[in-house]
Amino acid sequence: MIGRLLSRLLAAQAGWAKPLGDFNVRVLRAIWRPIRPIKDLVTGKWLGHSVHAALTDIPIGVISLVVLFDLLDLFGVANLRQAADIGLVVGVLAMIGAAISGSADYSDTDDDPRTVATVHATVMVIALVLFIIALVMRLPDPAGDRTVAVALGLVAYVVMLAGAWVGGEAVYALGNMVNRHAWRFFGEPKWQKLDLTEIPEGKPTAAKAGTQSVVVVRQGDDVFALHSTCAHAGGPLAEGRLVDGCIECPWHYSRFDIATGRRKHGPTTFDQPRYEVRAADDGGWELRRVGGTSGQNV
Repeated sequence: MIGRLLSRLLAAQAGWAKPLGDFNVRVLRAIWRPIRPIKDLVTGKWLGHSVHAALTDIPIGVISLVVLFDLLDLFGVANLRQAADIGLVVGVLAMIGAAISGSADYSDTDDDPRTVATVHATVMVIALVLFIIALVMRLPDPAGDRTVAVALGLVAYVVMLAGAWVGGEAVYALGNMVNRHAWRFFGEPKWQKLDLTEIPEGKPTAAKAGTQSVVVVRQGDDVFALHSTCAHAGGPLAEGRLVDGCIECPWHYSRFDIATGRRKHGPTTFDQPRYEVRAADDGGWELRRVGGTSGQNV
């Protein structure tokens, strides 16, 4: 019941979050797209996992300790003021780092996930501002009464937890930044007949093999095939273009090596499922998925 209530409350924010999100993403794309190597760094293309998701654990964990230290100090259990102050500085810096990384992911978020991500970002910015104010209130007199500063920090902590829940909703309920092929790596791969007999030279071509939708590219006698759904956000790779031996998604411009399926440019942090292709005995082509269950190509 609580989950449904929170979901309705979140959905009610669309009136302001959708236009704000559209504006934010236009600005962020103008900032991030010209500096693609830096964007790849902060999104996690090198890690094979979202850096933002990993970074968010740091401020939540550290500031949880700050709250504990503040309460123990406030009630005279232990003198932990210095530890709480240092922890709050670390927590604020970690929130800023997570926000920078998150803004890169946000710039490639569309539709309903963008609206939810806008609420998440807004709530987290409010929490960050409150934490900074609470930190500034501690500095003039470290030995003085800090009841108000601690109380403000508690309010900020609750706001941060609310923002974390909204972020979880974007990932777990809407699948934002989740590998679009997470459930595709189970079962024994089998050879399946491709529904094409003629494959044009050097041109991404949509095809099907059983239930698999693929994009195939022929280069001379070699035929390469990847799944046609982009691992990042589900874009149609068959509508993309070939760039330096890679196929580029038309939605967010992720690039995958056409021969190996390995990610070459973000925003994807995942490789693309690939298939080995051979000539079929009765003419045409057949293919079989390559790889294990990790979702990354080795």
